[in-house]
Amino acid sequence: MASSMSLKLACVLVLCLAVAAPQAQGTITCGQVVSSLAHCIVYVRNHCAGGGVPATCCNGIKYLSTASQSTPDRQSACNCIKGVVAGIPGINYGLTNKLPGMYGVNILYKISPSSDCKSIK
Repeated sequence: MASSMSLKLACVLVLCLAVAAPQAQGTITCGQVVSSLAHCIVYVRNHCAGGGVPATCCNGIKYLSTASQSTPDRQSACNCIKGVVAGIPGINYGLTNKLPGMYGVNILYKISPSSDCKSIK
């Protein structure tokens, strides 16, 4: 029951941060970024509990890569992710940053609350 409540709280927090996260001028929205990666949150927070990466997480990572082809889109996605992950406790960033490579996707920035999104080209 507590796990279910913390998942619901994390989802609400993600949605609130998605609305408030700063964005560069790109065509991808923070809502699209959050929506595509939402299924990865439980995995990167609770990996020690076992289980594989959900297929919806893999699909979201691939979507994010395809949807953020321009510099403004990559900066926008980075800013969104940066703002959202800062508010979610317990994320395993080492694992999080391995996910794109697991699916043959190259994301040009680290998923971290300290990412320098302005430097992304």
